[in-house]
Amino acid sequence: MKVPSMIAAELRRLTSSRMAMLALLALMLVPVLYGGVYLWANHDPYGSFAEVPVGLVVTDDGVPADGDTEAVNYGHEVANDLLKGNDFEWHVLTPGEAETALAEGSVDFTVTIPHDFSDALTSIAGTDPHQAEIDLETNDANNYLASTIGKQAVEQIRRSVAELVGEEAAGTLLTAISDIRSELSDAADGASQLLDGSRDAVSGADELSDGASTLASGLTELSAATSSLASGADQLSAGAAQVAAGNTELAGYADRAGTAAQTIADALPTARADLVTALTEQGLDTTQIDEVLSALDPLSDRIAEGNGTVQSAVSQVDELAAGANTLASSAAELASGAQQIATATGSATSGASQLSAGVNTLESGLSTLSDGTAELRDGLASGVEALPDSSADLRALQAEAIADPVAVESSSVTAAGNYGAGLAPFFSALAGWIGIYALFLIVKPVSKRAVTALRSPIRVTLAGWLTPAILGALQMIALFGILAIALGFSFTHPVGTLSVMVAASFTYAAIILALNIWFGSVGQFLGLVLMVLQLVTAGGTFPWQTLPAPLAALHHILPMGYVVDAMRQLMYGGDLARVGTDALVLGAWLGGALIFAAIGVTRMTHRRTLRDLQPSLIG
Repeated sequence: MKVPSMIAAELRRLTSSRMAMLALLALMLVPVLYGGVYLWANHDPYGSFAEVPVGLVVTDDGVPADGDTEAVNYGHEVANDLLKGNDFEWHVLTPGEAETALAEGSVDFTVTIPHDFSDALTSIAGTDPHQAEIDLETNDANNYLASTIGKQAVEQIRRSVAELVGEEAAGTLLTAISDIRSELSDAADGASQLLDGSRDAVSGADELSDGASTLASGLTELSAATSSLASGADQLSAGAAQVAAGNTELAGYADRAGTAAQTIADALPTARADLVTALTEQGLDTTQIDEVLSALDPLSDRIAEGNGTVQSAVSQVDELAAGANTLASSAAELASGAQQIATATGSATSGASQLSAGVNTLESGLSTLSDGTAELRDGLASGVEALPDSSADLRALQAEAIADPVAVESSSVTAAGNYGAGLAPFFSALAGWIGIYALFLIVKPVSKRAVTALRSPIRVTLAGWLTPAILGALQMIALFGILAIALGFSFTHPVGTLSVMVAASFTYAAIILALNIWFGSVGQFLGLVLMVLQLVTAGGTFPWQTLPAPLAALHHILPMGYVVDAMRQLMYGGDLARVGTDALVLGAWLGGALIFAAIGVTRMTHRRTLRDLQPSLIG
């Protein structure tokens, strides 16, 4: 009996009745239903978040306007952005409504923007800066993954708000820096003007120093001259006093002489009358008297003339005496003034010396000021150069970059496309195992009749393996059609992907065949255990590196992980060299399992045990 005949006999047995055909058809559809329905349900869950109900509570009081500061309410801005974004099915609720909805499961989680949200965001400009909070409340009794999604959503909100506030703060800071630069530029110009003025002041101070030195020298000479003047003025005052005393005495004599002359002059009329009387008494007649008087009249005229001369001289002497007294008084005042001038000139000489020394100090200080002003000008100019000169548009771009300094530019060597396509390799590999495992519930691992009649272990083993392997290949072809046509997944290497799926089914059939041959019903159970182990070690969802060490070690041994890796490389367009390695491992498992099964069949052909005679619990 040849291998094809044994396969045909097994297929006739599986299709011998209507119920048998239904059972075979149902088991054939197991991997298609498992892989297709699961991947259909998880085709693109991230694209359906808009259907996830989420409660949004906004109690932000905002910040009122204060002077130049405008009123803001960041809570309402964030809420409006969330509602416009349509990332989730947002339901705006009150705190009480949100609590009830979360408890009842009407929403999967709630996001609350508290009353002090805006106040906290604007506190960075005050004396009590503190963080703003966004409250996330979840209920794992509704859905655990929804809670995880909620945490990611709130983190995204936090980043968006941080970028918004950071951009505004950075814009304010950059504007202030621009204003500072403008003020520093004005200060640098002022320092340059101050430097020019200080240099002029140094030049003027130098001239002032020369003038002060000349003044001090001149005042020294003047002091010596005024000292001599004071001495001469004292002598003049003494001489003038003596002259005044002599003139006063002379004026006294002159006054007495003038009085005497005036007395004589005043007495002439009386003496003339007395003479006329005396001559009349002597008996002289009028003619005689006139002759006498005519002889005396010239004398009277000379006396009157002499009196006038005396009176004029007396007046002149009096004037001379008064002038001498005035001169003496003026000479005394001159002597006092000359002394004061001499004293003041001495003080002025001392002050001029101090002025000269002070001007020298001033000149030195102005030179230091000039040097310092030059350093100030250069420092301010350096400060202006250090601060960027920016326009309003440039500052807006800078603020945006500061608020969000790192942009993640995603690129990938390969791309699955969506969540469902990302899970397809894992669930296809798992569906292949489940399909083969289910087939062995009705397919006999080996024909005992063939074992007894042929006594050819290799042919019996091949016939026992090829029957489920061919059926499993049909399962994989049907599943591939579901993935490619019904679910619309793309395949970079479709033929290679299908080949790996078929090869995986062949390998799984060999493994479960060997387990059934060696351990019977227990082997079927061990196939289930092996499936569970591969379910967690294949690295189909989380990276296998996250597994505990014993399970991570199994990842490098069990075949399903290599099936998943090969499908990923072929489906997404990855490294084909890795596919070769994966194929070698699968080939090793396939060959090893068939050899192990053939050894078991050989054992069955040469000796029998009571277990071989007992009916199997499965199949």
